[in-house]
Amino acid sequence: MVNYLINYCKISFYFLICISFSLFCLSIKFILKDLVYFIEWEILTMQSMSIVMTFLFDWMSLMFMSFVLLISSLVIFYSNQYMEEDYNINRFILLVLMFVMSMMMLIISPNLISILLGWDGLGLVSYCLVIYFQNVKSYNAGMLTALSNRIGDVALLLTIAWMLNYGSWNYIFYLDLMGKNMEMMIIGGLVMLAAMTKSAQIPFSSWLPAAMAAPTPVSALVHSSTLVTAGVYLLIRFNILLVNWWMGQFLLLVSGLTMFMAGLGANFEFDLKKIIALSTLSQLGLMMSILSMGYYNLAFFHLLTHALFKALLFMCAGSIIHNMKNSQDIRMMGSLSMSMPLTCSCFNVANLALCGMPFLAGFYSKDLILEMVSLSHLNSFSFFLFFFSTGLTVCYSFRLVYYSMTGDFNSSVLHPLNDKGWTMIFSIFFLMIMAIIGGSMLSWLMFFNPAMICLPLILKMLTLLVCILGGVMGYILSNVKLFFMNKSLYYYNFVCFVGSMWFMPIISTIGVINYPLKLGLYSYKSFDQGWSEFFGAQMLYFKLKSYSLYLQEFQNNNLKIYMLSYMLWFIVLLMLIMLIN
Repeated sequence: MVNYLINYCKISFYFLICISFSLFCLSIKFILKDLVYFIEWEILTMQSMSIVMTFLFDWMSLMFMSFVLLISSLVIFYSNQYMEEDYNINRFILLVLMFVMSMMMLIISPNLISILLGWDGLGLVSYCLVIYFQNVKSYNAGMLTALSNRIGDVALLLTIAWMLNYGSWNYIFYLDLMGKNMEMMIIGGLVMLAAMTKSAQIPFSSWLPAAMAAPTPVSALVHSSTLVTAGVYLLIRFNILLVNWWMGQFLLLVSGLTMFMAGLGANFEFDLKKIIALSTLSQLGLMMSILSMGYYNLAFFHLLTHALFKALLFMCAGSIIHNMKNSQDIRMMGSLSMSMPLTCSCFNVANLALCGMPFLAGFYSKDLILEMVSLSHLNSFSFFLFFFSTGLTVCYSFRLVYYSMTGDFNSSVLHPLNDKGWTMIFSIFFLMIMAIIGGSMLSWLMFFNPAMICLPLILKMLTLLVCILGGVMGYILSNVKLFFMNKSLYYYNFVCFVGSMWFMPIISTIGVINYPLKLGLYSYKSFDQGWSEFFGAQMLYFKLKSYSLYLQEFQNNNLKIYMLSYMLWFIVLLMLIMLIN
């Protein structure tokens, strides 16, 4: 039985990775020849009615599919060892495959109906994956994830209703033609709302760190490269509607604040997976903000590079958690580089790619984004959010390395830390190579003509300066004396506010449901169990009961009155019969 399960993982791995490489080669051909294939598949024809399924194949959809399939194949191979103690590993692999299929449906659809199928598939399967471990924390996280994403689903349904006026749901035909039409603006606003929920922008950010209750392979796939990027990808398709419109400026503000909030919160977090989740949230804010400025190619470029190093980061974190016997607290770690050198090396490569270390994957996209921000007409507040959030990224990355890789080992003396999980190491190594070469490879493929970015020396060096300052601050803040000072009662309110994502998880749960539940309780007490009960059923019951008791007592104590009343009743009955006849 065990061999069958192992083969099940391996078959999925080989199948997905072969399709991934094929799609990547195809995407290169589409880029070089500037091809777009629009395929219509007629499913059913009944007299004058036909049901047609449409697919859009261009270099963007093919490349995104190849990256999603590559990461999902490596995650499935990684799960072979990470989930080896799970009796239902078959079910887990099938859920992951269902997730990948939903993502494929979303990527290649130029039609809102088929996008909704993929979108709802993502939401449903992600709920099943988040609650996979079946405990109270998982159920709460799953419900928060599902209900947050339902808002986006409703927005998509409203978009479908609005597009009834156009005669077709193939939105791709109408974007250029009717870009400035009022109805198209409303559709753009609803799509933006849907994308904000799926990509966890403020005020829908609380579900992403909560979804870390899922198994780590799921986090590596779902919460790095697929589910959370679905919103960004949808907005890339609708990018024409954001440019030169107030919704684009609104999105720039919201995504900038999301980036800032997540970067700040990660510096006060101690859960390893939540730190990486907040890092994902910060990078999603970066993608959304550059997209709202009209640079959709840069947003897509960062989406792909981020998928590589973030999946690697999650996989390395999963390997550490697996060896630490499911402990996720970074305060319990320390000096891991001595016990797990291979995993820690890959972890550091992923961290440096995230920080924007020159010539790693993250550098090519982040540096280009920040230089284009410096070149653009942008207000000083948004400019500050971009660069300060970049500094915060380096800050929490260095803090994470300081706590987990250096110093003394803070867990038990008898520990099982090792690097002998070769199945997991294979997936990690493969992604590490991609995280090193992926950025340069993609930049050569996607941008044929180098952009001419002419900036003053101070702006050109600002990115590097901010990164160095962030790293130094990360080291200083992690220092023991300062650590105890910033956790002191003097800073308590600030730490509570920043460390809890600006109270967003509380507002999203108790804040939303508290008053409706109280209103329901008061109405239940006042109406159902109150006045309506008093004047209704209970009152009728007590009155009839008291009358019955009175009559019974009266009849039991006086036989003459009882007989007289019986005779009177009999006479009245006879008179009624005679009248009727």
